[in-house]
Amino acid sequence: MSVSSLPETGATTFSNPVIPGFHPDPSICRVGEDYYLACSSFEYFPGVPVFHSRDLVHWSQIGNALDRPGQLRLPLDSRSSGGIYAPTLRHHDGRFWLIVTNVSSDGNMLFTATDPAGPWSDPVRLPGVPGIDPDLAWDEDGTCWCTVAGVGQVRLDPRTGETLGPVRKVWSGSPGAKAPEAPHLYRIGDYWYLLIAEGGTERGHGVSIARSRTPDGPFEPCPANPVLTHRGIDHPVQNTGHADLVQAHDGSWWMVLLGVRPGGGTPGWHVLGRETFLVPVDWVDGWPVVGELSLRAPAPPWPLQPVPVTPVRDDFDLSVLAPHWVSLRHRPPADCTTKERPGWLTLRARGASLDDTDVTFLGRRQQHLSCRARVLVDVGEGRGGLAVRLDERHHYDIEAASEEVRVLARIGSVSTVVASRPVPPGPLVLRVETAAVDTLTDALTGPDTITLGIEEPDGTFAGLAALDGRYLSTEVAGGFTGRVLGMFASSGAVHFDWFDYEPTDR
Repeated sequence: MSVSSLPETGATTFSNPVIPGFHPDPSICRVGEDYYLACSSFEYFPGVPVFHSRDLVHWSQIGNALDRPGQLRLPLDSRSSGGIYAPTLRHHDGRFWLIVTNVSSDGNMLFTATDPAGPWSDPVRLPGVPGIDPDLAWDEDGTCWCTVAGVGQVRLDPRTGETLGPVRKVWSGSPGAKAPEAPHLYRIGDYWYLLIAEGGTERGHGVSIARSRTPDGPFEPCPANPVLTHRGIDHPVQNTGHADLVQAHDGSWWMVLLGVRPGGGTPGWHVLGRETFLVPVDWVDGWPVVGELSLRAPAPPWPLQPVPVTPVRDDFDLSVLAPHWVSLRHRPPADCTTKERPGWLTLRARGASLDDTDVTFLGRRQQHLSCRARVLVDVGEGRGGLAVRLDERHHYDIEAASEEVRVLARIGSVSTVVASRPVPPGPLVLRVETAAVDTLTDALTGPDTITLGIEEPDGTFAGLAALDGRYLSTEVAGGFTGRVLGMFASSGAVHFDWFDYEPTDR
């Protein structure tokens, strides 16, 4: 069924986040009645997931902009939370433009496409563009302005990557606020508006804006800055920032931004990473007034249309993997294939464990606070299994060998086998369940429990270990990513017949 022919839902509210799970730094553009959005991807390959929507609420992933090694170089020794930062997605002169930073190798780069689902071009490198979080905007005479975190600005020839003149500082954000970043420049009415994030991407995050009669300033700050922040207030969504504006097809204005949903006691732990939220925007006296950010919010004034969602089960019957699957830093076809054993995914080990930066891994983002993941695995003479990963130093795994399964936990510098059990040889169903905490017993209550185990022949779940989820959170591990659930091989060739993901949120 095509997107345009999907039935209307008749819904009067929608759920935030609109793209749940580890989908940070959203950048959005509109072409007619179609909306497109891109997010950061950090150390995962392929990079920069691209989404499509017809109503701003329901989004489906249509591809990844950086899906070839020539577009995305992530050295095997590059750190987690490195890689691809903060894309800006724009449509101009009949083409889509994507500018992004690879902090692990190539710096700032620019890509183009006629179809946002791909293919995207090889990179145009931008050696004269400093820093991170680059933005693109064009003025009436066709001049392209590139604005970066800091907040600096330079004129750019986007087709060659040549900078035209020096980089100039145009605004430093609010006095005393740290980390002015994520700039986006827009021409709206009589003014040029410069939207930024500031305060750091943690609990102090916020969105501020300034305006000028010309794209290069001087910029006048909004007297109501920050126009959006949840710092210091009791709200289920925190760390709000890194926003982008879009005018809808009916003339209304909206903002996409990142936020987190902390759980548990103090200080609160977010485990899904930074997610994409949607809020309405009004304009008063030439300044944007941002509406309330709610987990359940009034729907836009047009009919909502459901779109195809990420499938909960993959039987690996196709020769090409679905776009929601990601690997670590690269994906050599010989080590990750559905062609070797028809109807099965084969992973061939490189690194010996999830501690290694070059482990063979294929996963999908955890998108629900409570969920269940299951795989049918045939390890043969190899070793591998199912993991909940935040980074190399923070992951829980259930690993199968020929006649044994074991649960491993890596928390910082500590790595241990938590439990083990003998199993008969042959295919085996491994299972991981995350259960968010409903009731706080005290301030030390963690955000969720992660249970790892196997399924008995009659389908019952035999949990081998129930582990505290706080240790797979950003507040413990640091960094910018969220959990990814996936399959791995740590020795030999390991085969997976299917992977099933089921949300169990109430």
